[in-house]
Amino acid sequence: MLKSVLIANRGEIARRVIRTAKRLGIRTVAVYSDADAIALHVREADEAVHIGASPAKESYLRGDKIIAAAKQTGAEAIHPGYGFLSENADFAQGVIDAGLIWIGPRPDSIRAMGLKDAAKKLMAEAGVPTTPGYPGEDQSEERLQKEADGIGYPVLIKAVAGGGGKGMRKVEKNGDFKAALQSAKREAAAAFGDDRVLLETYVQRPRHIEVQVFGDTHGNVVHLFERDCSLQRRHQKVIEEAPAPGMDEATRKAVTDAAVLAARAVNYVGAGTIEFIADASEGLRADRVWFMEMNTRLQVEHPVTEEITGQDLVEWQLRVASGEKLPLKQEELRINGWAMEARLYAEDPNTGFLPSIGKIGHFYQADKQYGQPYPVRLESAVENRDDVTPFYDPMLAKLVAHAATRDGAIALLREACESFEIAPVKTNLGFLARCLSETDFVEGRLDTNFIPARGDDLAIKPPPSGRVLAAAAKQFSNQAKKRASPAAPHSLSEIISPWRRLDGFRLNASAEAVVQMLYNGKACTGRVEPNLTPATLLNGVAYVFRNGDVYEFTLDTGERSADEATAGDGAILSPMPGKIVSVAAKAGAKLKKGDPILVLEAMKMEHTLTAPFDGKLTELNAKAGAQVSEGVLLAKLEKE
Repeated sequence: MLKSVLIANRGEIARRVIRTAKRLGIRTVAVYSDADAIALHVREADEAVHIGASPAKESYLRGDKIIAAAKQTGAEAIHPGYGFLSENADFAQGVIDAGLIWIGPRPDSIRAMGLKDAAKKLMAEAGVPTTPGYPGEDQSEERLQKEADGIGYPVLIKAVAGGGGKGMRKVEKNGDFKAALQSAKREAAAAFGDDRVLLETYVQRPRHIEVQVFGDTHGNVVHLFERDCSLQRRHQKVIEEAPAPGMDEATRKAVTDAAVLAARAVNYVGAGTIEFIADASEGLRADRVWFMEMNTRLQVEHPVTEEITGQDLVEWQLRVASGEKLPLKQEELRINGWAMEARLYAEDPNTGFLPSIGKIGHFYQADKQYGQPYPVRLESAVENRDDVTPFYDPMLAKLVAHAATRDGAIALLREACESFEIAPVKTNLGFLARCLSETDFVEGRLDTNFIPARGDDLAIKPPPSGRVLAAAAKQFSNQAKKRASPAAPHSLSEIISPWRRLDGFRLNASAEAVVQMLYNGKACTGRVEPNLTPATLLNGVAYVFRNGDVYEFTLDTGERSADEATAGDGAILSPMPGKIVSVAAKAGAKLKKGDPILVLEAMKMEHTLTAPFDGKLTELNAKAGAQVSEGVLLAKLEKE
């Protein structure tokens, strides 16, 4: 067994590897950027090495610095996690050339499967069914447009390198192709350093089915069954589960046999995932499932496979890298129950899922249920008081539930999403809870269009209820009484002045006391109810948590800030720090609601800022290539 390992990653996957390595008695070494100097993975490792500035290209993407850190600390092996350099064949070869052990597949296997066009050709030659499309030999706009027209719309543009939905665009009609192609190429170049794309026919009712495979250096290859990752938003997985709902044994055998065949075709070693797309228009059928791509690494959603098989896949990786045979043979692996994972992101569904950054002031997960330990696995990248920065992927944590049945797993995961509390950083918890509550999802009627088809129904939280308003009012009432007590070192008139507009407010507030507040910049009132649990107060803001959603209130003092005074006047502000990659509109142009104005790149994704209403673009302060801070006025639209 290995004696020491350096984890060339950050966040929850670094912590995940550290946990298993420590259980096996392996010394762990972390690496970190400026932004991660006091991150959890740094604190939990036996040793940590600083490798550069906050941007990933200056730290976590610097293979030379990572290898140097391993040599400096005497680490025997390097585990890449996922993302960053995990599927970089040159980095893998560099690790091997430095005399270190690479915990992953051979560099040749990574190269063979790393480019989607070459991988599809290889799989077709090996007898694995592949999706119809154009592999992208000629990357000119004219040829790609012609091929897309020939395939027929809708068509899917996919980056040849990488994954995670980056560099991927669905195109509905001929006239939209050029802009979508340019956007996909920009995003692919930024994420993977390679802007090449391929085209595929867009399956109308697609299910995303993937198979976990594992190989060792002794020629053994097994599968650990399938996962369903069909719940996606912008091609990013949201909720994953294992096994796949509606999967019969005949289809399971066909898919898993194809996955093992694919792994053997590239002499695969270590953990990998063969991804398939299935046409679910007539349910899952063996003859309607096609190879999409292979991820030559451990996947974000590997915990659901661990939960249904009872295996530690990181331990398997470490044992295979140590030269051992696979821990189990195929016939020894069984499916036990059902597992489901939800990805918790720092993003605001109410503003088009824009990433949210800042310091986490409140991070709480109920750890007890009916007096028993709460039965949901938390894989977290952060804890209370940690900073969420704009430099990396916005995933904060993963919640994983396991139960005897699918209904049981859904119920556990939904309750976990509804009871988790995070503020002031925005999250998608309420969105996740609503996905898990949808009748079609509960009954297993799902495909990759599930979330897009429902639009704002899943994304937008309901308006605050009377009990939500009352909880905020109770918090402000309690705070006023506390600060107005004789022990408080404040002037009484200073404290209660905002309260003079309260209808019926008294220091010993009755059930009829009413508090004037602001919610989303608009006035509202809350009636104090003595027996109601008060909101959570952070820096003068009351946060009420309900079913995963967070409602924010401040006291209505009668004053209005400049931002509030101009709210809704067409000011287009930068929602976060980022880089302007393109400007679609010109000053003086007449725009319709939803027309694109500019594209901002932040947290590894492109975000299109659009016109909030019909009007004239009277001001434009954006130039392609410019770096902007949060809150900067980029454009202004006036109604006509």
